Amino acid sequence: MSEAMLSKVRKLLAQAEDPACTTAESAAFTAKATELIARYGVDRALLAARDPTTDPVGDRVLDIVAPYARDKVGLLAAVAEPLRCRCVRRPRGNGFTLHLFGFASDLERVDLLFTSLLVQAAHGLAATTVPEGEHLAAFRRSWLAGFAEVIGGRLWAAERAAASEPGTPSVALVLADRSDRVQRRLAEEYPRLRTALPRRLAGTGFDSGAEAGQRANLGGRDLNTRSSAARQLGGG
Repeated sequence: MSEAMLSKVRKLLAQAEDPACTTAESAAFTAKATELIARYGVDRALLAARDPTTDPVGDRVLDIVAPYARDKVGLLAAVAEPLRCRCVRRPRGNGFTLHLFGFASDLERVDLLFTSLLVQAAHGLAATTVPEGEHLAAFRRSWLAGFAEVIGGRLWAAERAAASEPGTPSVALVLADRSDRVQRRLAEEYPRLRTALPRRLAGTGFDSGAEAGQRANLGGRDLNTRSSAARQLGGG
């Protein structure tokens, strides 16, 4: 992502996080940052349609560590799917290895957002009181599920809005072709994939996590947290 784009996103998020902002103002700044991230994805897709060498299909592998490894995987999937990336989960010790497939620019966006959201989730959990008598880990798992579900919905909405701007009738076809190419690349690597069974969560933190997901910044304010973000959800 260009420095000019990053500068705009950082300024918007700094304004959104200013304590002097009202809730409505903060939401507006955050929405604009999300819009810029989505618009960047569309711009790169259109450029690659003219010159495929600018944005090749690729993959990367991430190690998702305990605690709450499965819940972090859920958050990563909630970010990756709207941004036209696909991921395969593989068990690894007490955690997982995630094999991500996507175009280079989309993998970059996933990395940016997931890193930021891990930190935001850690802060949100730390500020949330667990109801008396409730199991800590169960509450946190349900909280993270609510957080991830809302984040995914917000990203889907931003991507659809960016793809439907007037004057770009070919965008839908370009994006559909990109999704198909990513899926074919995944199928080449994993021809016999199985769908994971749905989870049943007992905690009562879903609604609280969903509220935190509504407040989360979707622009990735700090790009230097990548080495520590995966360790932020500890203590349970």
